[in-house]
This record gives sequence, structure tokens and C-alpha cells, in this order.
Amino acid sequence: MQSRSLFLSCILILTPVTALFGQDRTSGRLFTSRSEVLAKHGMAATSHPLATQIAIDILKKGGSAVDAAIAANAFLGVADPGMNGIGGDLFAIVWDAKTGRLYGLNGSGRSPETLTAEYFAKKGLKKIPSKGPLAVSVPGCVDAWFELHGKFGKLGMDQLLSPAIDYARDGVPVTQEFADLGRYFQPMMDTLRNSNFKALYCVNNQLPRKGQIFKNPQLAVTLQRISEEGRNGFYTGVIAETIEKHMKDAGGFLTAKDLASQHAEWVEPVSANYRGYDVWELPPNGQGIAVLQILNILEGFDLAKYGYGSAEHIHYFTEAKRLAFEDMARYYGDPAFSAIPVKKLISKEYADERRKLIRPDRVGTFQPGPVNESNTIYLTVADEAGNMVSFIQSNYSFFGSMEVPPGLGFCLQNRGSGFDLTTGFPNSYAPSKRPFHTIIPAFVTKDGKPLLSFGVMGGDMQTQGHVQLILNLVDFAMNLQEAGDAPRFKHDGTFPTRGTVNPGEIRVESGFSYETIRALMLIGHKVSYDYGNFGGYQAIMLKDGVYYGASDSRKDGQAAGY
Repeated sequence: MQSRSLFLSCILILTPVTALFGQDRTSGRLFTSRSEVLAKHGMAATSHPLATQIAIDILKKGGSAVDAAIAANAFLGVADPGMNGIGGDLFAIVWDAKTGRLYGLNGSGRSPETLTAEYFAKKGLKKIPSKGPLAVSVPGCVDAWFELHGKFGKLGMDQLLSPAIDYARDGVPVTQEFADLGRYFQPMMDTLRNSNFKALYCVNNQLPRKGQIFKNPQLAVTLQRISEEGRNGFYTGVIAETIEKHMKDAGGFLTAKDLASQHAEWVEPVSANYRGYDVWELPPNGQGIAVLQILNILEGFDLAKYGYGSAEHIHYFTEAKRLAFEDMARYYGDPAFSAIPVKKLISKEYADERRKLIRPDRVGTFQPGPVNESNTIYLTVADEAGNMVSFIQSNYSFFGSMEVPPGLGFCLQNRGSGFDLTTGFPNSYAPSKRPFHTIIPAFVTKDGKPLLSFGVMGGDMQTQGHVQLILNLVDFAMNLQEAGDAPRFKHDGTFPTRGTVNPGEIRVESGFSYETIRALMLIGHKVSYDYGNFGGYQAIMLKDGVYYGASDSRKDGQAAGY
């Protein structure tokens, strides 16, 4: 016994403290939470362990990656209803192994046909309220499910929705993250007059707490109708009529006609090459091309030399982000209503000009460039055939508009609040128009072959998160899990910016040195610590015939394979 104690004492003396407490056993990085997950036949990474298990079950039954993604998403609408559900929108990028190419789906809904910009002007509104009926746009999720399934599905939709239906009827334990968000949101319950919302989600005026069994039999009935009647079971008939009546009673404008006319669009993903890797995003009405703009600007800086977490790393990133967001405020919107200069914005030549505006020793004041040219869930799944899907779906903010049509079991999104009520911009409000969208899936190829399907949920953190993940993998040589576990930072600024002189604020997680923060302050950045606002990452990498999975330690989820 004495010799064993002596041995342990020697180990403690000879070993640095960080190697025993808090340091990853293999990588040496203090922030790494666990190793990557490896599997040969299939992989799923979602923000909820049960959703991941459902996806793996579907894959084992012979379902495709898209099948598994739909099944997981349907379940997440039951278990995490504040973040997503069939009242929201959906975007996806799919790698089809058979054709060897990427497909993009824009499943965002449009504004009500009868709601005009003049209505907001008469009401004296400068912005669309984020809660309530005026923020509601057509839910695109279910229509997008059937578009994806029609092109890439293998199993019947009844099989895909069955797990979610069972959990909605029998109940699912409330997770830590959902409970934490509920506590933050709870004060609103005292003033909320929406009886449908309270009846569905609250018990004694309280949102669900961690470990409580949450049941939603109304949603089970709705999902059963969709599984039996298909897309039209949601966009026509009883469900559409119920939504229209509720919206009319609430003072909204969404109608059954708006719902029936919903249609997702297949779009061509766009890309930029970053140090030999082709990074793919979807074109507007989403913010994905901002990722490509930021990467193009940053390619001109030797970030690997400066190192992860250095003042140079964070400064150059922040300035590139600010430049891209100026363009976002000026040029992004629904391409059906405005000519969006995507090719110009994501060109290397344009990035070269924008990069010249960045000073190494001070914070800049930026304007949009001249281009003269005519709360969310993310998941990813890969199957045995080599198909991969990058899949994101959202209510927008927590519980969306909080408008709950009676008896249907879900809330409607508030994506319409993303419109700009200022006239003359691509994202200015108009009837039957798709609003600016924050939710973006991402994909990376190398030499024309699939490499990485990933996403980072969380509002405008998504563009910043996508770029930070790429930098972590490419410039800072992190593995897939380390890249997600690394401390993040987020620049918050006025949006739309339109030339504001306010440089905004950099919010950081713990893990960045005081020396870095001080250096940033000395050149004009405002820096503060924050928590809970840095997104949630899921990823799958295909390398040498093996799938690597990673799941964000900030979320309740997991990556798993077989």
C-alpha cells in the first residue's frame, strides 16, 4: 500500500497538472470533450440522442440518409418543439453518390398574399413584431420532406414518421437544453394571453422541466394524418382550414390558399475554394454565401502562422465578417424579387478588393461593396451507399411566433419577422415573398469528392460558426470533434448595418487568454464574455471509406454510427 502511494506521488510530481486535470488524453487540447465517432456503414449526428438513435434505426432498416434525416427531424419536433417543428422551414444539401453531385433544396415559405407593406405603414410599424400573427409565414417543412423523399427516399413515409408519432403519444423526457431555454423563457408566461400555447406546452403555467415526460397527442394525430394523406394532408383540408381560422381570429393574414401554393425549390449550391477545399452553401434568400465571402477574404491572411485564439485570428475574422454582413444587408433577399449578384459577391476578385479595407492595427468603418451586376436544429446523416445529407430546420426564435392553431400540436414559425420594412432593398417586405433566412446547411468537397457535411445552428452565429469550423479544421489542424469543442467567439453588431459607425462587440466563451482580449481592445474592439449564444455543431466526415462523426458538447445530442 505504501509503495503504491509513493508511485502515485511520483506521478503527481513529474506530470504537469494540466495533463492530469482537464487535458484531453490524446490530443493535448484543453477544450476537447471526447474523441470522434467512427463507423463504416452509416452515421448520424443530431442535437438529441434519441433522434440519433432513430436515424440509425432507419438506416439499418435499409433507409437512405434522407429517410433517416426526415425521421430524426420529425422526432425533434416532438422533443424539442421550441427550436423546430412542422410549423417552420427547412433547407438541405444532399450528396447523391449515384450521380456524384450535390443537390440543394430551399424549403422556405412565403409571406401571406393578402398582407401588404402598406398595412405595416398604416400601423406605424418600423419592424415586424417577432411574436404574434404578423410574423407568420407559410411553413415549408412538410412540403420539403416530401420533395426530399420523392427524390432520395427509399422507405415509406409512414415508417419515417412512426417513431415521432409513438413518442408524441407516449411522451419523451425533457432534456437539459430544452429545460434551460424554458426557464429563460418562463417570465413571458405570466403575461402571455395565448391560451392555445399554454394548453399545449405548459402545466400550471410552467414550461416543462428537466426529466418531466412531455406528451403531445395532438401532434401525433397531425403526423398520422400526414403519413396517411401525404403532403396535401398538411397543406389542404382540415389542417389548412384550422390554421386559416386561427390566423384570422388572431389578427393574421395567412390563408389556406397560401398554404396550398407552397412549393420548395431545388437550387444549385454555390461554392468557394478555401486553401484547396470547396466549401458549399445555398444561395439567397439565406445567408450562406456570407460564409464564402468571409472565407475568401480570410484566405489572404496566414492564420496558421498567427495561431488559433490569437488576436490576429479574431481581429481578421471579425473584420471579414463585418464586411460580409454589410453586403448581406444591402444585397441578400429572395431572388424571385431581386437580382442577387451572387457570382460577384463570392468571387476571389471581389474579396481581394474588400480585404484591402482591413487594417491590422485598428477597427474599420465599412460600407457595402460596389457590385454593379444585373432558435434551430441541425442534423446530418450518411448512409452505406455513400449518400450524405446536410439538413437544417427551424421555427426561427424559440417557439416561433407562439401562435398555436387549436388541436394540431405545433406552433407556427415567426420567419416573417426577418423581412425589412425599409423600402428599396432585396429583403424589403412584399406579399408572397420569401424572407431573409438565417438557417444554412453546409458541405465540403475535396477534389470533387464528398468530405464533410456539417452545420452550426444559432441565428447569425451560423455564418460565423461555419467559418470558425473551417478555420479550425484547415488552418489550425483540429480533428472533427476538436473543431466543434474549441471555444468560439461571436461578433454582434447592428443589423441591417448599412454603414453604421458602431463596430459592434465581440462576445467570447471562456478559453481565450487575457492577452488576446487586451490586444483586441487596444485596436478598438469591444470584448465581453457570454454564454449560451455560440450555436450547436453536428458533422460527419468521410475519409478513406470511414465515416467520422462529431456532436457539439454545448448540446444534448450525439453522433453515432454502425
